[in-house]
This record gives sequence, C-alpha cells and structure tokens, in this order.
Amino acid sequence: METSHSGSYSQGGDQLLITNYRPVSLISVVCKQIEHVIASYLRQVWDKYEWLYEGQHGFKPGHSCESQLIAVCQDIADSMVNGDRIDAIVIDLSKAFDLIPHDRLLMKIAISGVGSRLVACVRKFLRGRTQSVKFGGQLSEEVRVTSGVPQGSVLGPLLFLAYVNDIWRNIESTIRLFADDCLIYKKINNEDIDSLQEDLDRLGEWAAENAMKINPSKCKAVRFTRA
Repeated sequence: METSHSGSYSQGGDQLLITNYRPVSLISVVCKQIEHVIASYLRQVWDKYEWLYEGQHGFKPGHSCESQLIAVCQDIADSMVNGDRIDAIVIDLSKAFDLIPHDRLLMKIAISGVGSRLVACVRKFLRGRTQSVKFGGQLSEEVRVTSGVPQGSVLGPLLFLAYVNDIWRNIESTIRLFADDCLIYKKINNEDIDSLQEDLDRLGEWAAENAMKINPSKCKAVRFTRA
C-alpha cells in the first residue's frame, strides 16, 4: 500500500510563501479501493463503541459545517433567552494534517477497539512514503515523509479524526470541531472566567503533547451577551 507524495497546492495568498502550500498525495486506484474497505471497517467499529467525539462534525455521515453551526447557534440562543453570557474562542491548528506523528496516531487507533491486523495495515499505509517538489520545471530530490496523514487519500480524514478525538478530555467547556477547526465556549458567570482560561491552558497542553501547533494570529475571542 505504499504510495508517494508529489507536488503541492496553494491555499491562496502570496504564491511565493511556502507556508501557503500543502502536499497532495498521488495514490493509485487499487490503493484507494483498499482504503475504502479499511475506512468502512473503521467506521463500523467506532460507531459500535461510539468512540468518536460527538462534538466532531467533520468527515462524519450526517454531519457537516452546517450541523456544527446549528449546534453552536442553539447553545448561544438558549443562553440569550436565559440572559446568560457566553465567551467563545476560535482556535486555529496550523497545518494539523501534516504534523501528526505516525507512532502516536497508531497508538490511538490501537486503543479505539480495532484489531491489531488493521493497525498493521494502517502502519504500512503511512510509512515508506516520499515527497518531492516541482518548481519552475525542476523536480527536487525525494525525501522521506515521517509525519502527517495523506491529503487527497480516502483514509486521511478518518485518521485525522482518530488523532484529535481526545482533544475534549479534561475540559469542562463545550468544544465543537469541524476537522481541525475548533471552537471552545462556556457560559460565563463571575466564577467561570478563570475556568475558561484553565480549559484553554489544558487545550494548549494537549496541543503540545500531541505535536500540534496553535496559531495565535488566527485565534479569535467572541463574547455573546444581551447587554
């Protein structure tokens, strides 16, 4: 199941900035068919054990950015009716798909209820990959890919969900996710201000422990209140 990364695509902005590009995986049709089989099995197991975090709306059947938005708006509306205030923080995880350490990802999949043979298949799927860059008609030398899930693959989104699935643990505030887009919010009384900050600190600790990077320049704080 070994494939290679080749090329990249721009997410917009200055085309001369390397940070505006992401790798794209070129994967054979046969490999994608096998990925569909593995993905179907993963979903069955995770649905059986209700393993995936219910606040995650990305890459899940019956969920979308609209379902996430509806859930958030309902929480805010309920608080407004009660005269409560909600403080919300939009968290941006930089290049989250590219930073995932393979060993830690495999460990999380292993404890999700799937069998050891499937974990071995995922290990072979992730490892042995190479990456090169083509610029101005010139192709760079290939280098080994030691982290990240393949973007453009069938399994990549599911593997990402497995990796960030424990982001909510030890956090009292509500967390809603759409893949790597994260919103954390809490109904605030005078005694709850410190509690939200503590949850943000725990979220920062989770990011550090899991080799994720939070981009402060793209994080925003929003307050919802009738006053």
